[in-house]
Amino acid sequence: MNTIGKILTLTTFGESHGPAMGGVLDGMPAGVDIDLDALQRFVDRRRTGQTVGSSTRDEQDRVEVLSGILQGKTLGTPIGFVVRNTDARSKDYEQLADCYRPNHADYTWQAKYGIRDPRGGGRASARETVARVVAGGIAMQALSTLGISVEARVAQVGSVTDEREMETAIAEAQREGDTLGGIIACAVKGALAGLGEPLFGKLHAQLAAAMMSIPSVHGFDYGDGFDMAAKRGSEVMDLFGKRPDGSIGTVTNHSGGIQGGISNGEDITMRIAFKPVPTLMRDVPAVDRDGNPVTLQPRGRHDACVLHRALPIVEAMAALVILDNCLIKKTNGL
Repeated sequence: MNTIGKILTLTTFGESHGPAMGGVLDGMPAGVDIDLDALQRFVDRRRTGQTVGSSTRDEQDRVEVLSGILQGKTLGTPIGFVVRNTDARSKDYEQLADCYRPNHADYTWQAKYGIRDPRGGGRASARETVARVVAGGIAMQALSTLGISVEARVAQVGSVTDEREMETAIAEAQREGDTLGGIIACAVKGALAGLGEPLFGKLHAQLAAAMMSIPSVHGFDYGDGFDMAAKRGSEVMDLFGKRPDGSIGTVTNHSGGIQGGISNGEDITMRIAFKPVPTLMRDVPAVDRDGNPVTLQPRGRHDACVLHRALPIVEAMAALVILDNCLIKKTNGL
């Protein structure tokens, strides 16, 4: 399960402290203009050191395209790429080889495979998401040719919803060796009606699966989401009307641009809930392989809050799902 997509597929590879992260993006149509400088700027948004509370691991995240793009155009062949790991400090994780950290994947991966890479969490690390951002950045450029855009924003940090107070909340948690989660809101604009498949391929189900695959994500809703549960049907009804250009649209958008699992032409809106980062920069109780209690002392370089760095990850996953469904829609009729 290292691959996502139906027609447009992304397979990622690599571990946090291995030589490189990378991916193969297959199914991209030929002849799409790709600005590699713009792609690098998109990937740079995920880098550390740009916001309060981010990790001090200083990866440059330079994208190396190995195949599939020539002279700024896609060839229709698999787009292979790597991002080298250049600032890993594996010695910080020596204590973890025989311990299971709370709220991490240490125990579950050991239980599944009988072996794991403890260096920075191995493949369970959020370092893997850099490959998603590269592929998603390419997908976003392809979507722009269709008039479709994807934009995410931090809607909440901990219990704070005022953007002016978010940095203060993160800084305070960091000083205490603690972490914060929060909510990212994302909107897809310009998508035509008709994206998504009936029943098990519903567009919101695909988006949910994509978002829930991001490390630390614990919740997803679209449109009014869980807020709908406390309302009456009359309060959340999206009535249809004719737009000035003669097209049909809804007056409101409680449905988040998706009805019956298929896009209706309105903005596709969603919210993604992130749990607090599980690595605390203070002593934490844990157990070793034999279940004996141990105390983990803070080592390594970790985020106090991942939300701002996660914005391009959310955008990338949304872009991959939407572009895949645009390509699927082309197969629905002659």
